Amino acid sequence: MVSLCARFFVGIMKLMSMKNHGFLDIEKSRKDLENQVFLFKTPRNVKVEQVLVEELSAEWLRPKDCQTDRVIIYLHGGSYNAGSLRTHRGLAARIGKSANSLVLSLDYRLAPENPFPAAVTDVVLAYKWLIEKEGFDPKKVMISGDSSGGGLVLSALLKIKEDQLPFPAAAICLSPWTDLANTGDSIKTKAKVEIMLTEEELKQSAEIYAKNEDVKHPLISPLYADLAGLPPILIQTGTAEMLLDDSIRFVHKAEEAKVLIELDLWDNMFHVFQIFGNLIPESKKAIVKIGEFAKANFS
Repeated sequence: MVSLCARFFVGIMKLMSMKNHGFLDIEKSRKDLENQVFLFKTPRNVKVEQVLVEELSAEWLRPKDCQTDRVIIYLHGGSYNAGSLRTHRGLAARIGKSANSLVLSLDYRLAPENPFPAAVTDVVLAYKWLIEKEGFDPKKVMISGDSSGGGLVLSALLKIKEDQLPFPAAAICLSPWTDLANTGDSIKTKAKVEIMLTEEELKQSAEIYAKNEDVKHPLISPLYADLAGLPPILIQTGTAEMLLDDSIRFVHKAEEAKVLIELDLWDNMFHVFQIFGNLIPESKKAIVKIGEFAKANFS
């Protein structure tokens, strides 16, 4: 049963009209997401430190007394055209606290100014920077993200594989967008219960990000890639969201490729419900599970 707190916040989000209908106004989407930050508090005892990763803005999130030889790269959601370090700082920090790990939150480039493959290039650059310049063991690095950031995690793994780099220890994806062709049945069957996304928004965002490339390009839509050889993956998704089938179908394909993958489904939870941290019991429990997965997979 969904908690009273969760139902309360669903009601708030419905009142805030978080869905984008009709023409996608990217500047408005960016401003709206930034204005919602007050809902997503950064936890106490996490030090925030600005850093440049080559030419990219990023943040070190340092939970008190965390293990400093391990790091989670965090990639924010926002349909590849919105979101920032600020909007997802709270979620990234809570994951770091739960995993007892440093977090490197990355301000990767966004479309339409920088369409595919800019975001993928940026994540791989940050991964190499951690290993080659900061001296991290790849087995002490994980990559995590939500929504489009979750899909980007998987695209980055595929690019790491293509470039024959050592894999990170594992990956963590929250409600990942794995199919920018939007062919999953849940795009339509979950439309009435979805509180954040619309089919029109997803279609326009996919076209803006892919630009001149096929939206089924495997580094754009990891669902269509050869997944063999990828490291362990945790996918955590609510059942009351349009991207549900993006998770379910990706997990099935990964299992066929003999990838160690876990699908953690949360009944009646909405898109990226984990972002509410300690405000919703389900969010708190989900982040605990993320921390347990991370600790179990760091070497």
